[in-house]
Amino acid sequence: MKHKSVHPPKHLQGILWSHDIHGLNIEENKIYIIHQILAYGSINEWMWLFDTYSHREVKKIFVSTPYKDYRSARFNFVKNYLLDIEDHQLNPTRYVKNTPRDIRQTAY
Repeated sequence: MKHKSVHPPKHLQGILWSHDIHGLNIEENKIYIIHQILAYGSINEWMWLFDTYSHREVKKIFVSTPYKDYRSARFNFVKNYLLDIEDHQLNPTRYVKNTPRDIRQTAY
């Protein structure tokens, strides 16, 4: 983690809407924070994200901890361009919210 503050800045409250940012810890809640910003953020939020967490850490969380809250176009943009992980065979049903839930045990 690169950032010194314990809580996300106030300008992220709109992206992190389901929690009060004062109750979020940048380290303890990083899975939620990273996925919310990837799924709903814009360039300003992404800049904060990569100033706070390393590209490697963001990529690791995206791949190892699926979060079913992405729209299809955003999932593909984040995977293929923002994080440059085109070579991974990620299952979209574990990320894209308007696809049926996949309850089979699969490798990530």
